[in-house]
Amino acid sequence: MPQNLTRAADAETVSDNPGSLITLLTDTAELTCNTATFEVGAAGAPVHFHTKATEFFHVTEGRLDFLVGDEVHTLVKGDFLAVPAGVKHAFAPAADSTAEVFVGFTPGMGRFDYYRLLGRVRVGEATVQDLIDSQPVYDNHYAESDAWAGRLKRSAEA
Repeated sequence: MPQNLTRAADAETVSDNPGSLITLLTDTAELTCNTATFEVGAAGAPVHFHTKATEFFHVTEGRLDFLVGDEVHTLVKGDFLAVPAGVKHAFAPAADSTAEVFVGFTPGMGRFDYYRLLGRVRVGEATVQDLIDSQPVYDNHYAESDAWAGRLKRSAEA
């Protein structure tokens, strides 16, 4: 069997928020990959950045609103985006849309435990403070964005 083969039937899944499912695919020193599936209205990923990894995204279904730096874009099925280390980003399904996206990090770094922590926070087995404390461990640094906050406000008013 090839190294790093993950069969769909064997892939671990984590629900980090209502309407959001992360399927864990591979987590090596070179590469971390997962898929993310979002129902209409799912929160998606908050504004954050990575100091060591480029994160890349390929939308496989639906539409995904995406913050890159200070700009919000809508990605559609087939679109690809790579976000270099140090660039703020966030993503969520576009208004009234679902989305499925393939997500990867290079280099990888044992990020699956971060996703598992998100799942534990969701069910009350860990706290938001645990997430804050984990930022340097998983190279996932939370940030703020007026552009993303404006997108959320416009969505709430619609």
